Amino acid sequence: MTAGPADSFREYVHARLGTLVRAAFLLTGDSYLAEDLVQQTLAKVASRWEQIVADGNPDAYVRRVLYHQHVSWWRRWRREPLPVAAVPEVAGADPHGPTTTAIAVRQALAKLAPKQRAVLVLRYFEDLTEAQTAQVLGVSTGTVKSQARDALARLRAVAPELADLQEVSK
Repeated sequence: MTAGPADSFREYVHARLGTLVRAAFLLTGDSYLAEDLVQQTLAKVASRWEQIVADGNPDAYVRRVLYHQHVSWWRRWRREPLPVAAVPEVAGADPHGPTTTAIAVRQALAKLAPKQRAVLVLRYFEDLTEAQTAQVLGVSTGTVKSQARDALARLRAVAPELADLQEVSK
């Protein structure tokens, strides 16, 4: 007996939910918005799951829907500031510890424009090429390059403490 589309979808969600929520969190900067983004994405793909699986690579399709859903959110909200959860400082935390670094990265990403944040997440978190990133976002490769350049310059300006990350991670 073969598994039906509902079982296949359930297995996919069970296996990939953590990765999708992490990517969504990096895009939105808020855990609740990230969960909402993933939920809306999965709701969109659920009705077409059988066709998506038949086409071959469901990960690429779901990831594309996730990023397109995020783009539609920030287009709709571009005049309103996105809510971002403020992470309280932890007393006595090691300034070079992974928690402090994660908080600094999240706060720095929250200071970027949504499109810049999406480019950085796709390029450096999802490890996509410039061409793949351009395809997912529906923009040119040149736009991806300029958005990445501008985003990294902005990160250097708003979060100079992150410059040490590269040296620490080596």
